[in-house]
Amino acid sequence: MAAKEPLVITAKDEMRKWSRKMRSQGKSIGLVPTMGYLHQGHLSLIQESHKHSHLIVVSIYVNPGQFSPSEDLSTYPSDLHGDMLKLKSVPGGVDVVFCPKNLYDYNNDSDEKQKNKNGNENLGAGGGDGNGVVSCVEEKGSGHETWARVERLEKGLCGKSRPVFFRGVATIVTKLFHIVEPDVAVFGKKDYQQWRIIQRMVRDLDFAIEIVGSEITRDSDGLTLSSRNVHLSPEERQKALSISRSLSKAKAAAKEGQVKCRELNDSAILTITQAGGRIDYAEIVDQENLKSVEEIKGPVVFCIAAWFGKVRLIDNMEIDI
Repeated sequence: MAAKEPLVITAKDEMRKWSRKMRSQGKSIGLVPTMGYLHQGHLSLIQESHKHSHLIVVSIYVNPGQFSPSEDLSTYPSDLHGDMLKLKSVPGGVDVVFCPKNLYDYNNDSDEKQKNKNGNENLGAGGGDGNGVVSCVEEKGSGHETWARVERLEKGLCGKSRPVFFRGVATIVTKLFHIVEPDVAVFGKKDYQQWRIIQRMVRDLDFAIEIVGSEITRDSDGLTLSSRNVHLSPEERQKALSISRSLSKAKAAAKEGQVKCRELNDSAILTITQAGGRIDYAEIVDQENLKSVEEIKGPVVFCIAAWFGKVRLIDNMEIDI
């Protein structure tokens, strides 16, 4: 059977027009948002989306709104040609690949552009996270000043060290929802906090979209799949296996009655640091509200972020006892 050739759309209006035409024909649309450099984890999200919708849209867009100027936007890996080949290989195929060039380009008038060029006077008043930290969008002075925030869920875990990240994620997902107008959107549970934030945003803002969380995809050795893994040296990659191993060890211990989170945290941190990792956070939180817990009494998720070399990796494991 010949591989399915997806329609490639780059313009917002064309994307919206296609979606409305398909929905007028009674077709449901599933959206899989990505930043490209696709791996098997992304492809598993597409397969999950096939269970929930007639048609599949995959967006490929590296979102500058979720990166601060000190983060790895400029080095984020990209391979559109390789991505297209992988998308053709997915059983059932992909109907549309939406790969816009710049979703923050509003064709501002010359006066606005000049203001931004001369220092972007809005940054101090309302840009960034309120503490002077701005995203790459604001640094470049695009004139964008409207952000979606899920104020409590964004504060912990990754939000502590990446203060502009989740408002950038929530904003770009909102934009994609308005452009693609999907019935279903699929997010990977590897980015657990992100998945919960999008769920809450959709609930709070009454988006008529079903949010599906897809299980983590791992390599055969247990390392969770991530586009950033390409930046790991072979030695760093081996050391990074300590994250998934420490999570599995904690889950097994909890099943055997070790429910004190402090001890589970300390054990995981020791395992990772002894392997050469630098801990960003290791925290056991409630699966729904992401609040830290001291003792496991219900469904929790153990979330870890750690650095190996110059690469920051995240992983998690749900624990139900």
